[in-house]
Amino acid sequence: MTSWQLVRLVAGTLILLSLALGVPGSPIYVSTWWLAFTAFVGANLLQSALTKWCLMETIMRKLGARPGC
Repeated sequence: MTSWQLVRLVAGTLILLSLALGVPGSPIYVSTWWLAFTAFVGANLLQSALTKWCLMETIMRKLGARPGC
């Protein structure tokens, strides 16, 4: 997988996990404060789309993921 694919994989996983932990009807509900984490991930995706720079992608490349187009 390329670095941009890994970023989307991690972001999607974190969003789904934080929704599962933050929505009261979920079987693994903990607190609605987890929805703030969902907003944080979404804000970072928006920022990376506007600035064309993503910290998670930089981290993935340093961990050995190959750059993607």
